[in-house]
Amino acid sequence: MIYTGKAGPDAAADRGWLLGHFKETGDPRHSEDVEIKWGVHPRGEERARWVTGEHRTALQVLISGRFRLEFPGRTVVLAEQGDYVVWGRGVDHSWYAEEDAVVLTVRWPSVPGYRADPPTDPPSDRPSVPSTP
Repeated sequence: MIYTGKAGPDAAADRGWLLGHFKETGDPRHSEDVEIKWGVHPRGEERARWVTGEHRTALQVLISGRFRLEFPGRTVVLAEQGDYVVWGRGVDHSWYAEEDAVVLTVRWPSVPGYRADPPTDPPSDRPSVPSTP
């Protein structure tokens, strides 16, 4: 099967995700091996909560803007087009868009259980990520 599309509109339909286990079986974008996200993040947007107990490996590539990733004991800033970071299983993380940013994320394998919905109440145990004016 063949599927053609545009990352922007297609990503908007599924919180940025273009390919992964969450697509319907039979859709060529369905995969339990890998997930791909076209992430469009306005300045100041941050992940609702840290990912902990990670069971996947991830690659994130900056397409445009400036994007900061937080890891325990380390901060990585993607500042120039093509900057990227790879982290493995077991690495907790969070992120913050320092400028309007577009990032391409590839994760493997594709497994359920990592969706971060905005919290209804601010969690008291979430590490703070300082904002940049």
